[in-house]
Amino acid sequence: MKAIVINAYGNEDVLDYVDVERPEAKAGEVLVKVHVAAVNPADWKIRDGMGESFGFKLPLILGGDIAGTVEEVGDGVEIFKKGDAVYGMTLSGLSGAYAEYAVAKADAIVPKPESIDFEGAAAIPIGALTAWQAMFDLANLSSGQRILITGASGGVGSMAVQLAKAKGAFVIGTASGKNEKFVRDLGADEFVDYTRQPFEEVVKDVDVVFDTIGGDTQERAFQTLKKGGFLVTSAQTPSEEKAKEFGTEAAFVFCKPNAGQLTEINRLIEEGKLKIHIETILPLTEVKKAHQLSQSGRTRGKIVLQVRT
Repeated sequence: MKAIVINAYGNEDVLDYVDVERPEAKAGEVLVKVHVAAVNPADWKIRDGMGESFGFKLPLILGGDIAGTVEEVGDGVEIFKKGDAVYGMTLSGLSGAYAEYAVAKADAIVPKPESIDFEGAAAIPIGALTAWQAMFDLANLSSGQRILITGASGGVGSMAVQLAKAKGAFVIGTASGKNEKFVRDLGADEFVDYTRQPFEEVVKDVDVVFDTIGGDTQERAFQTLKKGGFLVTSAQTPSEEKAKEFGTEAAFVFCKPNAGQLTEINRLIEEGKLKIHIETILPLTEVKKAHQLSQSGRTRGKIVLQVRT
């Protein structure tokens, strides 16, 4: 099968389109014929060298988000059969997706809703699950609470705005001014153009911050929390000292496959409460361009790679 493989860590030039052996589904696993894979910031961070600290072994096929059809099922798998349209996360959750076939655990994929295509389905798993697990599992966001979401127009942020609104929260989103209408259309109650004013000067006393940016943005976001508030981030490990200084809690979210949560997300999609936003669809062979776009940090929604037309 064809796949995008890295044999060394580095910039996008290490991405090679090559032939590799097709994987097989073991007990409790499903082999998916990949139609579309999605690009996430974790992909190019792993490619740049983070994969070594994660314990990955080279050569490595990148990518965690897949959408396609079931090709074969391993022993003990009864909920799926060949030909079923599915989407979810790969076996490791962070590798294996940029290929014509990928293996997933049976409890890490779900049926694709009929209302969305494969491109839309591939754009869901890591972005939506990261937001869900950050806001609901870690920060315990509830109806009526106020949440600040940084990077509200990005792949994770755009999901977070919609999920928080579906939960009944008051949502404040930050992004550049050109994305204001996009973020408000997602459901944000307030919008802050970070290029025009420091968000910490106008946002105060929120219950939760979900930071998707990191760096200085994350440091300043502590100032917007009320005492006892919660900062959760998908960007980088938060400062324990900052959390103590502002009398708040802080945590890093590491996305985990969860079919139960994807099933809930499917319900929101069917109810029209969660819409998928795709910035760019590129063929798998243009993965280098996809990584460059993702690293620019200026994309709106998701970038997906079409493996099969």
